[in-house]
Amino acid sequence: MDIKPITVQELNRYIKEKVDGDEFLNNVYVKGEISNFKLHYTGHMYFTLKDENSLIKCIMFKSYTPHLQFMPKDGMKVLVLGSVSVFERDGVYQIYCRAMRQEGMGTLYEEYQKLKAKLEKEGLFDKSHKKPIPMFPKTIGVLTSSTGAVIRDIINVSTRRNPNVHIRLLPVPVQGPGASQQIADSIKKMNDENLADVLIIGRGGGSLEDLWPFNEEIVARAIYDSKLPIISAVGHETDFTIADFVADLRAPTPSAAAELAVPNIADVIYTISTYQNRYRVALKRRLELMKLRYEKCMTRRVFKEPLQKINEKSISLDMLVKSIQNSINNKVTKSKADAVKLIAKLDALSPLKTLTRGYSIAEKDGKVVAKIEDVNINDELELRLIDGKLKAKVVEKISSQLTETYL
Repeated sequence: MDIKPITVQELNRYIKEKVDGDEFLNNVYVKGEISNFKLHYTGHMYFTLKDENSLIKCIMFKSYTPHLQFMPKDGMKVLVLGSVSVFERDGVYQIYCRAMRQEGMGTLYEEYQKLKAKLEKEGLFDKSHKKPIPMFPKTIGVLTSSTGAVIRDIINVSTRRNPNVHIRLLPVPVQGPGASQQIADSIKKMNDENLADVLIIGRGGGSLEDLWPFNEEIVARAIYDSKLPIISAVGHETDFTIADFVADLRAPTPSAAAELAVPNIADVIYTISTYQNRYRVALKRRLELMKLRYEKCMTRRVFKEPLQKINEKSISLDMLVKSIQNSINNKVTKSKADAVKLIAKLDALSPLKTLTRGYSIAEKDGKVVAKIEDVNINDELELRLIDGKLKAKVVEKISSQLTETYL
């Protein structure tokens, strides 16, 4: 009996039709761990979903990815909803995912969003509260697991950038029950004992459950109350925790946190050298400019003949003195002429002038006798003449209107 062969394409198509016709496979809800994750440049996501014993290929097309509330990555435990179908060309069956969320994320994510909204309203995320990271810290405090890759990365990066920096590790559990309380206590201990200039709080990537201690309110408030500046380096670049929002600075990875905290000593030396060269050139130019100004000043007449200005001022002073003297002399001369005129007027009005014409002045008790009634018979008078005085006695009063004779 001859059996007619079929092509590989026909076989794959037959299998695809069988799988597509299975009602159960058209709507599967599968949990597993992501591995070999790849975000294609087209926006499609390709990954493998596995458990302890098996694995299956998965794809999520670009039209579904905008609805994701997280970025998938290797090692993440997720729940996917989709359909199983066969990729006819390769003869490979895979899950075509329509939705995906982290396993156990529903309740935790709601708690995360509620706490984030609460703390943001209280102002714990405000930029005004952020403390600056010291430029040249001497001691870097690190709060992380003592056995993980985080501390090794921080030590490697820090010592490479600046061998003189001191790393002080305070081991803390970074996941599991009680981890958040120990992280908060360690932050307080670092502050109370002033054990570092800046703190790095970090751990590697993981699921939402793994990172949950850094989403606890007790850790957030410990970071907010810290007097020491804190750099948060929790998870991978796509992971965001409450600690990231409260911290003074967020680093995408622990290695990046070390780079942000520790300046590259080679860059510092280069910068100092650059400034030295700039200042040296600037100083040289300044000296050259001052030399040119000095030489220009020395060519001026004031430096060649320093007394010239003094002599010119002396001549001006002599001229001013002479002008003042002339003004004074003219004023004195005019004043003398005015005085002579006034004296002449006074002289013309003087009673003594009358004496030169043969008149005399009669005085009684030092007072001039102006009227006949000012004296009595037998009063002694003093007659002032041009060349002296005479003593007289009234023997008779003769009025110009009436003549009286007394014996």
